[in-house]
Amino acid sequence: MSEIEIWVTIGVLALATACARCAFWLLGHHVTIPKRVQEMLRYAPGCALAAIIAPDVLLSPAGALALEAGNLKLMAAAGATLFFVWRRNMLQTIVFGMLLFTALRLGLA
Repeated sequence: MSEIEIWVTIGVLALATACARCAFWLLGHHVTIPKRVQEMLRYAPGCALAAIIAPDVLLSPAGALALEAGNLKLMAAAGATLFFVWRRNMLQTIVFGMLLFTALRLGLA
């Protein structure tokens, strides 16, 4: 890609992002979201988080499934899952998972 194509792509993506984020604000109360859709949107953040984290936790750098005990990310994710079941707090779970992964990686645990 040429330099101009890169800048045009960045501009178009920025415009598309701004339009998508401002759509509900610009439309105001003229659009009503059905109750069922509102209920389904409650699960969107958890699904997005799982979609981002799962490949990193379950796949090796080569792209193969890595379910062995030496997979520190998998061990930290399992620990974070248990922490979430106990505490039911997403932010605390993320912090706990990162601390656990760091401790495992540094050999502290």
